[in-house]
Amino acid sequence: MLTFVGLGLYDERSITLAGRDAVRAADRVFAEFYTSQLAGTTRSDLESFHDVDIEIRDRVGIEQQPEPILDAASESEVVFLTAGDTMISTTHVDLRLRAEERGIETRVIHGTTAQTAASSLTGLQNYRFGKATTLPFERSHGAEGVPDSVIETIEANRERDLHTLVFLDISIDDDREDFMTGATAAGMLADQWRTDALGAVVARAGSPDPVVKADRLDALSTEDFGDPLHLLLVPGSLHHIERDALAALADAPGDVLAENTVE
Repeated sequence: MLTFVGLGLYDERSITLAGRDAVRAADRVFAEFYTSQLAGTTRSDLESFHDVDIEIRDRVGIEQQPEPILDAASESEVVFLTAGDTMISTTHVDLRLRAEERGIETRVIHGTTAQTAASSLTGLQNYRFGKATTLPFERSHGAEGVPDSVIETIEANRERDLHTLVFLDISIDDDREDFMTGATAAGMLADQWRTDALGAVVARAGSPDPVVKADRLDALSTEDFGDPLHLLLVPGSLHHIERDALAALADAPGDVLAENTVE
């Protein structure tokens, strides 16, 4: 059997009890951390907490060479770990489909997602989010500035009066990790889209000390939100409850909220 387990958002304790039981009962445990990271823990901490050895796979080892995982799952109990919720990435869906094609039984044990956490922490209603997008570093997409697709997604959502969740790039190069900050992301959008648009940054969702701040994009670009991971949200128009939530939970200026609220 191949069991996909979402680790949640922050550290080794963010996993569900069902997920923890599955990990501890597994014969082998694989993981990937290139689609997302747990900023509050390390591989050794995870292994110590669950009393298991974790075999890390890179993108090639999951997308192009999944046979070691599938071979193991065909004859024993295997767990595949990811940050967040395990089925958010198409990479993981593809691996599950490959297992099913080989007649390997699969199951999914969910974890908390960044989108639900962002909604919960800001008070922006989950049902009002449109398509999400990812803002990459320039070196990641090989061109200058913000990709057209990012701005097109935000504007398409706003035309439908929907909020946009912007995932921020994680760059892994020669074992060096670089996390895009909320301030960097806000500055990029302020420079190439709208300086005065309302944005909200969520830092370290799932941790004991998350930071939530809403303001105009140019103002957010000057803030220091601390350690990763960060998310950027670009709201559509605000319901009055969303307005009150951003004021109380994200310290949003009253004049900015008034400009974006539909009564």
